[in-house]
Amino acid sequence: MPVPAERNQPTRSSTSEVQRARDEAERRKRSQQSASAARIAYQHQWVDQQVRIAMANGEFDDLPGAGKPIEGLGEQHDPDWWVKKLIEREQITGVLPASLQLRKDDALLDSRLDALTVEREVRREVEDFNARVIHARYTPQDGQPPLITMPRDVDATVAAWAQRRRARAEARRAAQADAAPAVRARRWWRPNRSAGVSSGDR
Repeated sequence: MPVPAERNQPTRSSTSEVQRARDEAERRKRSQQSASAARIAYQHQWVDQQVRIAMANGEFDDLPGAGKPIEGLGEQHDPDWWVKKLIEREQITGVLPASLQLRKDDALLDSRLDALTVEREVRREVEDFNARVIHARYTPQDGQPPLITMPRDVDATVAAWAQRRRARAEARRAAQADAAPAVRARRWWRPNRSAGVSSGDR
């Protein structure tokens, strides 16, 4: 028996329920979007409020570096600054890939040279470093970080070492000159113990 055509058509009540469901879903979607937009718009105010509360509670007091200038501010840019900080912070020792070992040696080379007192030894140290850089450049190994360390200019490095050495010597002389008047004053005011001893006591 054929089904009457009226049964195949959706009723008005079911159509209105579907429409109400769609309207409700759209309303919720818009509400959520509005709430998200409001949170984003007022987020900076919330952050500022949290910072003010933390400051009032003293949570920012006695932080490391408080009241001190930013470390390294105004100094000449050093492209290997992060390598030096990493070596210093992690105290890296042991066997490293050649490329990283040379970067470490390059970062610490000046301090090693400053421990030397003879120009001939400084020059030999720099030449040895350059030889290792050149050897690593012509013998690449797979799976290692790229080698970006360059050989040092020997004469320029030696001249910089001599300049640092002169600067340290001048600083020592200046410190001694500043301390000399105080030392002389202490000696001048030192009581003469022998003056209080009478001839009968001797």
